[in-house]
Formats: sequence, structure tokens, C-alpha cells
Amino acid sequence: MKLVNLSITAAAACLFATSAHALKTEDRDVKGNMVVEYTKVPGSVDSFMDMFTEGELYGRARAHYFLWEYDAQIPDTLTSTTKDNDMLGLGGSMVYKTGFYKGFGATVGFYGTTQVLDDNTVPGNVANFGRTGKDTYRTRLDGTEGNIGVFAEAYLEYKAGKTNIKVGRQGIESVMLATNDTKMIPNTFEAAVVENKDISDTSVRAAYIMSQKLRDHQTFHSLIASGEIGTGVRLDRTAFNDDSGRHLGLTASNIRAKGGDVDPEMILLTASNKSISDLKLDAEYVGLKGFVNTAIVEANYKIKLNDAWSLTPGVRYLRQMDDGAGAIGGAALSGRAAAVGSPTMNSATDETRATYKNPTSADGSIIMARLVAANGPLQLHVGYSKVSDDADIIAPWRGFPTGGYTRSMAQLDWIANTENWMLKVDYDFDKAGLVPGMKVAVDYVDMNFDDDKVITSGMTDRNIFHVDVWQSFKALPNTEFRLRYATIHAASTGTAGAPVNVAQRAYDEFRFEMNYLF
Repeated sequence: MKLVNLSITAAAACLFATSAHALKTEDRDVKGNMVVEYTKVPGSVDSFMDMFTEGELYGRARAHYFLWEYDAQIPDTLTSTTKDNDMLGLGGSMVYKTGFYKGFGATVGFYGTTQVLDDNTVPGNVANFGRTGKDTYRTRLDGTEGNIGVFAEAYLEYKAGKTNIKVGRQGIESVMLATNDTKMIPNTFEAAVVENKDISDTSVRAAYIMSQKLRDHQTFHSLIASGEIGTGVRLDRTAFNDDSGRHLGLTASNIRAKGGDVDPEMILLTASNKSISDLKLDAEYVGLKGFVNTAIVEANYKIKLNDAWSLTPGVRYLRQMDDGAGAIGGAALSGRAAAVGSPTMNSATDETRATYKNPTSADGSIIMARLVAANGPLQLHVGYSKVSDDADIIAPWRGFPTGGYTRSMAQLDWIANTENWMLKVDYDFDKAGLVPGMKVAVDYVDMNFDDDKVITSGMTDRNIFHVDVWQSFKALPNTEFRLRYATIHAASTGTAGAPVNVAQRAYDEFRFEMNYLF
């Protein structure tokens, strides 16, 4: 079956290879990670009314199809964690930007999606069925899929010289926070953000963040508190943070039981400097008082080997410092590393707690390195990351601690004592003059989890093969198609007696998407 799937993927790539240009219009550029860069925006105007009459409306239509196919050895029990499923979502967005009067402007963005396919054989009480399509539609408490219509963006903006201030609902891009709009609706935040570029070759940013709206949510909620899970519990998890990287020990009830704040504010500080030729330095700080503080430093240096080739070595170091999260939820994202006294949590046994050096501490770190070789349309990437044998890294804000180094599609590789390798090849057929409008990216990742921690994470050693194919056509201007395929081979057993997560054992995932800008 795996060989058949690979053949289908290769055939689809050839089918798309006809003629086109990349998805880049006169006013927008959609990046490979689906971040939209506005290359043409309204300028200064002479009156308050001109702010609106000279504003710009940006439209986007989208379609996204998913197919999730489990290993035949995994029994089909009609649950969301073992049953093959597919889903089609249709939607889009309308973003309006005003002109700027005396430095002031505004942006509002409405995003919507509707779930088209529906598998009537799945019981209504199967929570979050359609795993691969999650974040494209709204998941209701009873497990059924719902439409989304939400003003994910709505902020005021002020520009003065090289200073920019945004207040309101907005996307934020950093190592730990991201819009991550790879499905249909962006992940956004209610925040005040100030960015300044007065220092030569330097950009600094400070943000005060109050709440988050995940991609499949219609309301803004806690940045850190997760919804309850467990036998008989029927609380709506979407009222809290139910991201795949959330900490399951940091439930609202556990936080309240420890006297913590269910809705803490976040401080984000970032800085980027390019003062030295070919050297880029970055730093980031994320602070959640009463929970955790995270500091990141990164350096990338581009070496020109000759007229054609360049080599860019990069390193990133992430340090997570506990400020109360460990005492509330424990060292493991699963919440099983420490008993937290909540009837909705799985009781932590002595064996489980022993898998972490300090089960009630969230102190942890990651060291990452990469080499990127580039020659025109070709880019070769070798990446490595090693998580310290301390605590799992808390990152439920759709930014990925190992992003750009070892993370592949839909993979969480920042569990304590995990070692990862990535090999990646990008080739721009359009840039090479071979196939107009076509680009392909292929990566292979080897993830080596700590066998002793399978009991807490449910994650076993695995390798991932993932391919992306982008294609656009001259006959269809402002339109881009993308095919994504991943096959995951994972060990089906861990430490004796460990509750391995069957949903993470082995599966194939297909995604097909269409984007049209107008």
C-alpha cells in the first residue's frame, strides 16, 4: 500500500508539471508556510474619510481536501484515533486595510470555512473525528464538524517613522508564535505589538498578549489553560487551548486548584540584527508569569563558496525556565509526570514519575544545528536537534521550537530526551527554467524518542517521509495548487506496559489545497 501511495504522489507531481507562475500577485505574496506578505498596501491620505475610500480589500478563496489512512494492522474501531477518514473544506477570507491618516490606520479580516464531506458511519459521540482535517473546521463538543465564521483580525495601527504599533486581534510570527495558516483559518492573538527599526540593521519588537484564537476556534481564550479530559467529562475543550502541543496537566481546574491564573498575559520580546555582512542574529523571549519563561538565541552565517554555491550554517538554542507550570502540571506535556490532584487527570504512578528526573519541574532546553547549501533553484538542508533530558517544551501557540531545523509536517519533536535528524531538498523547477510555476520540497526525518518516556508521551521512534508540490498555471492567474503527502513509520511498542498512542504508530496523510487571490 505504501508503494502504491508513493506512486500516486509521483504521478500527481507529473500531472501538475505543465505551465504556470508562482502565487505572487501585485499586492500579495503567499509564502510556502502560507504566511501572507502584503507587498502593496494603502498609503497616507489627506482626511479621515479618505482612510476608507482609499482603503484596499484583499480576497482569498480556498479549498482543502484531507485523507488520513492508518496502517492496516491498527484495528478500525470507529474512533477518532484509529479510523481512516477524509474531509473537504471550502472557505476563504476578506481582509480590508484602510489608508493612513496622520499615521493611523486599521485592518479587519473575516475568515470562513465550511465542512463539505461527512462520514455518516461515525457515531456522533466520537470527539474530533477527522484528525487530519482538524483546524479546517470547527470541532463541536459532540465531535461533529461545524462551519467557522470569525473576525480573526481586527486591529488599529499607528506608524511614526520607523516605529509601528498594532493593537487588537492580529497574527504574530516568531519562533514560538505563528499564524500557521496552512489549513484555512489563521491562529491569531489579542495583543498590543510595538516594532522599531531605528537602530541600523536591527529590528526590535515588544508584545503584550492577552489571549489566543486557535485555527479551529471561533472565540479567543486562555493562552495556556487546556480543557478537561477524562471519563465522564463533557466540558468544551475549545473554550480553552486544545492545540496538539498543549500541556494536558495545565487544565483550568488544575491551575485554579494551585491558585494560578487561568488567563495569564504573555510578554514577547524579539530582536534581529544584520550588522555584520552575511550574519543574522536573532533573539526571543516569551514569558507567562506563574507558568514558564522561554529564551531563544539563534545565529545563521552565509558563506559564499563560489559564484554558484553558498553554505549557511545555523544554530539555535532554546532554554525553558519553570515559573510554576511544573508544580501545576508536571514535566510532561501529557500531564502524567506528576500527580496534580485532579479527578480528570490520569493518576501518575511511581513508574510514570520516575521517567523524568524531576517530575514537577518544567525546566528544559533544546540545542539545534543545521547546514543549508544553495545553488540557484536547489537547496539542500541537514538539520539536527536534541532535547535535554529534563522536561517537555511547552509551545501551544502554533510556532514550533524546532521549526526550520528538524520539524516535519504535523510532527511534535520536542519531548524530553528526543534526538532528531532531518534531510531536506527543495527544488524550484520554475526558477531552473524546467517547469514553469512548479516547486517541490522533500524531507526525511528520523525521530528517536526516549523509550522510557513512551509511558508518558505515547510516542515511539519513527521516521517520516514528506513531500510538497506547488503548481500554478498561466491559464489560471492568481491561483496556486499544492499537494502534500507524508508517510509515517513508527514503532508499535514501547517500554513494557507503556500505553502507546496508536494514533501515532503508522499512517499516510494526503492533503490537496487550492488558493485563489482576488
